[in-house]
Amino acid sequence: MKNILLLGATGSIGDSVLDVISQNQDKLNLIGISINSNVSKAKKIIQKFNPSHLYIEDSNSFNAFEKQPELKLYNNKKGLEDIINLSEIDIIVSAISGFAGLESTYISSRTGKTILLANKESIVAGGDFILSEAKKFNTTILPIDSEHNAIFQCLPPDQDIQDVKKVTITASGGPFLNSDLSELQKVTKEQALSHPNWSMGSKISIDSATLVNKCLELIEAKYLFNLDEKYFELVVHPQSIIHSIVTYLDGSSICQLSNPDMRVPIAHALSGKNRLPLDFNALDFSSLNLSFQEFPKDRMQIQNLAREVCNVGGLSGVIFNAANEIAVDNFLKGQIKFTEIYDVIFRTFDISIMSNEMSLDAINQMDIETRIKAEKVVKSIA
Repeated sequence: MKNILLLGATGSIGDSVLDVISQNQDKLNLIGISINSNVSKAKKIIQKFNPSHLYIEDSNSFNAFEKQPELKLYNNKKGLEDIINLSEIDIIVSAISGFAGLESTYISSRTGKTILLANKESIVAGGDFILSEAKKFNTTILPIDSEHNAIFQCLPPDQDIQDVKKVTITASGGPFLNSDLSELQKVTKEQALSHPNWSMGSKISIDSATLVNKCLELIEAKYLFNLDEKYFELVVHPQSIIHSIVTYLDGSSICQLSNPDMRVPIAHALSGKNRLPLDFNALDFSSLNLSFQEFPKDRMQIQNLAREVCNVGGLSGVIFNAANEIAVDNFLKGQIKFTEIYDVIFRTFDISIMSNEMSLDAINQMDIETRIKAEKVVKSIA
């Protein structure tokens, strides 16, 4: 039996993790969860899975659980450290969305436990720092984003990369597949959130629509697999069946296929020696029709900026991520146009001063400074 702490239990990734646990309760036990403020959903999770530990980020939601003596409650930074460091925990699932997941990923990296990582932003912003901490404390990080988990499955068991020639990361193309950027000036929030293949939270849905999500995944993959950015190719694959492809020096290409379902990579990462059974939607190979397209030329500027982040390193990933989060937030609020998300990222990046200092304080400070600059850019555009 593996004891699991689920950070970000009420989000869309949390839903998928909980479903995998529900189907394998003889092997997996949910010992603890963390939430921000979604009290009603948290209560449903507690009723079904009976975890004994609960971390609540929003202090105003704390009293909603005080009359449940079977629950040990945690709050504030010390409480986060305490719940993550519980000796009973075997696996920590990092499913908090956005930069907000950085601190918990950092604390988890110092535990010596196994981390299932869905919070790509923490690696984009602090990849060198977090991965060095994980190595120092003998912490295992397993990716559960579908693309990175696919790469992980296609590499040799010992993750030896010396024979790798190229890694292809696929993108669905989002809701605006085959649309030129010039045609997206009047895109509504509802249109941008309507992903054709995946059911996701609003932030990642917008990232998919802009293709910035692939750029974040490129940066994350560079760190997770210790490969230079030149090894990675981004291609559009509208069906979202092949999630990544690893091509070797001898010309062999190995890919991972599944229907678009986050439970598949999660189940793989939660598996030990033997894979966990899952009630999945099987592929019908007799009717499978797979196609690929090049990354849109009018979106290459954002991909090139992501490659620059890979090569520059330092705190450049913090700037890229923070500028994007501010841009997406303002688009969702109706403050800027869809296409202006790119403008906010580029202009914020241009006025930011790079630094190679890597510490949690330096990352947090750069994040704060970048968000202030990005908000100023938004005001100049709006």
